[in-house]
Amino acid sequence: MNQDNRNLVLAIVCSALLVIGYQIFFELPKQKALEEQALRDQKDLNLSAPEKTNEEKQNVETSIKDSEIINAPRISIETPSISGSITLAGARIDDIVLINYTKALDKESEKIKLFEKINSEKPYFAEFGWLGSGEMDLPNSSSIWTTKSSILEPGRPVTLSYKSKDELEFKRVYEINEDYLITVTDQVVNNSENEVNLYPYGLVRRTGLPKVDGLFILHEGPIAVVDEKLKEVDYEDIVEDGPEIISPEMNGGWIGITDKYWLAALIPDQKNKSEFAFKYSKKSSGQWQADWRGSSKVISPGKEIKTTSYLYAGAKKLALLDKVEKDLGVYRFDLAIDFGWFYFLTKPFFYTLNWLSMYLGNFGLAIIGLTIIIKLLFFPLANGSYRSMAKMRTLQPKLTELRERYKGDQQALNKAMMEMYKAEKVNPAAGCLPIFIQIPVFFALYKVLYVTIEMRHAPFYGWINDLSAKDPTSILNLFGLLPYSAQNLPIPDFLQLGIWPIVMGITMWLQFRLNPTPPDPIQARIFSWMPVIFTFLLATFPAGLVIYWTVNNLLSIGQQWLIMNQMNKPK
Repeated sequence: MNQDNRNLVLAIVCSALLVIGYQIFFELPKQKALEEQALRDQKDLNLSAPEKTNEEKQNVETSIKDSEIINAPRISIETPSISGSITLAGARIDDIVLINYTKALDKESEKIKLFEKINSEKPYFAEFGWLGSGEMDLPNSSSIWTTKSSILEPGRPVTLSYKSKDELEFKRVYEINEDYLITVTDQVVNNSENEVNLYPYGLVRRTGLPKVDGLFILHEGPIAVVDEKLKEVDYEDIVEDGPEIISPEMNGGWIGITDKYWLAALIPDQKNKSEFAFKYSKKSSGQWQADWRGSSKVISPGKEIKTTSYLYAGAKKLALLDKVEKDLGVYRFDLAIDFGWFYFLTKPFFYTLNWLSMYLGNFGLAIIGLTIIIKLLFFPLANGSYRSMAKMRTLQPKLTELRERYKGDQQALNKAMMEMYKAEKVNPAAGCLPIFIQIPVFFALYKVLYVTIEMRHAPFYGWINDLSAKDPTSILNLFGLLPYSAQNLPIPDFLQLGIWPIVMGITMWLQFRLNPTPPDPIQARIFSWMPVIFTFLLATFPAGLVIYWTVNNLLSIGQQWLIMNQMNKPK
């Protein structure tokens, strides 16, 4: 392995250690500080509230118990993908359960709750409506709508009505498909004698700081695509910097709040221009909001207007996001999935894995199949690289001799080495190519395994029941032979080595044995420890990624061994 190659590998290891240190000493304390700040905000609100009289307290308690908002009638939501309800108080969508997804691997465990009712501990909901000027009587969050329907399901829309004191008649039609897309059609009829100016809006509001992943490679929180540009905002940024108003130059766009696997996104009419905003309020335990406001709608007396917008509330399945993008003309709706810098690789990798899994019947086998495909695609390039490395291995005695001869004269040594490389027709930089190829592939596959919901709870064979999670076995209990769970021990995850990380470390050690030994003793010792470092480093990574790295090592070992054998045969 030449000097450039060694430096590159050392840089990769140092970068990985820097990333881990950054998460432990910066990101995690920052997340904890934000949670503590939200609790302090709540205490400050409680302390600053004026003391109420007994009569006022009694009125408040009665209002909470008998509130029309809490006890308002509901419309049930029933689809193959979600269940839930819409409250007629404000016509809010505040109850959505993703019936096809559970919190744990056990299919009988609790289902994922995306939206929470307004009277829950941490309400999370979507709301649509109209804004006006002055003291207009417009439906708001406490307005009770009426309807003749009791259930919303695919092919069975519901119509809600509300009449204001200003002789304005509001109608709202909710439609839902079999997945997670809700169509919201709002209509306003002006029965008054005055011209009315209204602005349509939509919002999603989340109460309480959710537990985010903590890794900078994944964005969770407010998100938007405006003017065909992705906008990602962290929860703490809105708290520290205040609200952010985005006035786009182009029509269309979308905004929402994203979790690792779940999305609540608002899609206004893509033919019109809207204003978007991210906001934070100290109410309750902190409220984060993403919203849009449409352009002005002027309604003459006796006339009516109609506007249509959409809510996507559910799992971030790539095929569904692509379908919404195509059907509604939404620009880059797939960016709701954080594919990262290697987007040009990540998305094709996912579709390839998905296609392979359909034929192989397992995502783990699909990962192995993708590894083989990548190896075949880069076979000629890697072949030349391994040939060069094999030649470098045979030149090690000559390189050592040159270092001794020109000891203390680096310029002369470099000149002599270049002349030798030229005479032997060896490219010292060729050994870097396999690593350069593997880095983007590694991170792209890491993204696929880490952020796509299709990989969530995807099993492999044996003890791997979730390819997106780390190997569940541990050397601390002899991989399950001892009668206790190593996961309950107060020991960091990277010390709980599983079977697959250990196998990966062994294959990496074997591969390093085939490389030329560095002439520098210090570098040689560093590289001898490299497989150990990577074994502990990958112990916390998704099992699917460790499987990829292991299979890739085995294929590289086989290819490199064959080349070395061919070159060592007497001509």
